Amino acid sequence: MRVDQPVRGIKVGRNDPCPCGSGKKFKRCCLATAEVVRPKVHPQKPKIRLKSAVDIVGIRRAGQLVVATLDLVESRIAPGIATDEINQWVHDYTIQNHGIPAPLNYRGFPKSVCVSINEVICHGIPGPQRLKDGDIVNIDVTTILDGYYADANKTFFVGEPGPEARKIVDVARQSLKEGIAMIRPGHSVGDIGWAIQAYAEGQGCSVVRDFVGHGVGFDFHEPPQIPHFGQRGDGARLVPGMVFTIEPMINLGGYDLIILDDQWTAVTKDGSLSAQFEQTILVTEEGSESLTPYPL
Repeated sequence: MRVDQPVRGIKVGRNDPCPCGSGKKFKRCCLATAEVVRPKVHPQKPKIRLKSAVDIVGIRRAGQLVVATLDLVESRIAPGIATDEINQWVHDYTIQNHGIPAPLNYRGFPKSVCVSINEVICHGIPGPQRLKDGDIVNIDVTTILDGYYADANKTFFVGEPGPEARKIVDVARQSLKEGIAMIRPGHSVGDIGWAIQAYAEGQGCSVVRDFVGHGVGFDFHEPPQIPHFGQRGDGARLVPGMVFTIEPMINLGGYDLIILDDQWTAVTKDGSLSAQFEQTILVTEEGSESLTPYPL
């Protein structure tokens, strides 16, 4: 074994700190089990890169920072808060904890977090708009830490929600749970979407088609795509080491949408409320593990 090991493109010497974050030297920690040449790939879909034990530790640490960031925002959300204030909280907290806010300048996105209110489905750009009592607001955080990406979001109530707000948030939350419950080796990507669609439509809601979940960990967006609708058995088979997001966007009305002139903000075409919950999920030998865990 060479003295200098390229772990996911990063050159790590035997006496360097282990990239898993343990504080130990690499030779006394993950050297023996590190996958040093290139990531393994899906046996049928070589564009899907599987994550090693070292990678999973790195993504999990990034995920812990993502969840802590969401917790910080949740503790401060209130009527009267400007969405740009939320952006500043996320940006500052991420930098203070040695992370990088992945959305900032990604394909021209101008802010460090997506903040989506009421009929905004996703990719809301923070600005001067202020939250009002009864709003629902989705906060979508993606963080890079030591080269690894993790991604999660939650929809929060602002003040006292009305019955429609309660319904769409509850259905979106349960939709994520339904999708996660389908993850185990041998199942397919299509099984996830089928379960979400069956549940959400059974509640009289719709599932957005234009945006889907995605592989994550080495980059912001990787193969495979994870539709939140579809047929059982379709798509790639799930194998241990796959890491991807499940992030169903659920509308109280129809699933059609409009992209605003800023070329980012997606809103429901019929003006109905939209909610979303997202976690980064690892396929394990036994089933799954959330790398961005929070209670659902």
